[in-house]
Parts: sequence; C-alpha cells; structure tokens
Amino acid sequence: MAFDAKKSVDVANRAVVEKVDLVKLIENGFTDGMLEIGKLFEAKKLFLPHIMAAAAAMNAALDVLSPELEKSGNKVSEGLGKFVICTIEGDIHSIGKDIVAIMLKVAGFTVINIGRDVPLKDIAKACKDNNARYVGTSALMTSTMVNQKTFEELLNKEGIRDKLITNVGGAPVTQEWADSIGADVYSENASDAVAKMTKIAG
Repeated sequence: MAFDAKKSVDVANRAVVEKVDLVKLIENGFTDGMLEIGKLFEAKKLFLPHIMAAAAAMNAALDVLSPELEKSGNKVSEGLGKFVICTIEGDIHSIGKDIVAIMLKVAGFTVINIGRDVPLKDIAKACKDNNARYVGTSALMTSTMVNQKTFEELLNKEGIRDKLITNVGGAPVTQEWADSIGADVYSENASDAVAKMTKIAG
C-alpha cells in the first residue's frame, strides 16, 4: 500500500529464502493489500495512478514468486484441460486473476491468460479458438460484475455455453451472484478456485 516495488521484491525474496508458504503470503499479504487499495479506489480516496503503482509493486513481487510456485507445485495431474482466464470488460484489476492463473497452472491446467479489461466477444473468441473447457472471469468492482451476467448471455447466444464450465470471482462477487447469472462455479480466492476446478476436472 506504500507503492514500493523494491520493498515488495525484498519481501518476496525473503519469503523464498525462509521457505514460508508462498500461497498464504500472496493471498493474506499482497492480495489483501490490493483489495484495500481497491476499496479506497471505489471510495474515490485513491485514483487510477495509485492502482497502477500498487499493481506494479505486487507484480514485481510476483515475478519472484511465480517461478518458485511453479517449481514447487506438485501437479495434481497433467492435462486437466484448457482454461481461459481474464478480468472482465471495463475492469483494469489483474492481480487476483494472475494469482489464480499461476495456481491453476501449478495444479495442471493449461492456462490461457488473456489479460484485463477484455471485451466479452474477445473472451468468447479465445474460448473457441483454444477449444477451452473452462473460462474464468474476475470482476473487482460492482460496476463491472454485471458484465459477467452479459457474458453468460453471450455464450448462450453463440451456442458454446454448454461446452464450457464458467467460473466467476472477484471482491464483490458472491455465490448468490454466481447462481443468479447461471455461472457454474464461484471462487472466493485462488485456493478455492483450484480446489473446486480440480475436483470438476476429476
């Protein structure tokens, strides 16, 4: 929350050396900090440059932690299927989604991370082009989570909804929201996403 990339990297390097639980560090440390930044942004106490600076600080740490996570990950199995993941149209947050992407990859999914603020038609196209079995969308603001509903409708319109398992997540997203829009899975955090998706992948 101090927008200090150097200190973030120092923490990440120390965590690797001290062999702490990197997933917990990411979820209870970096992610919690980003969620707090997000709340301040929604309350108009912080602005876009602050979000970008905080994200840059966390991404610098993730550059250190991601290879370590992949290295230490005991893959549940190989080839659990192709998983398209992104932050929904209108939303520029990417941290939580990137953590989920890393952990799904560690678990054995082939992850196609197509970025943030992705137009709904582009998400559907990525699913088709990659012959994906799963698609996950993240929304960190109440104003953008409505696009998760629109996306479900688009998949139906394009005739590919029944070929996909849809997963929704993000700070304002709930199980009730997932149920109301017809999504298959609600993920509260990265660990929850991996647990639920590996179970489905069987």
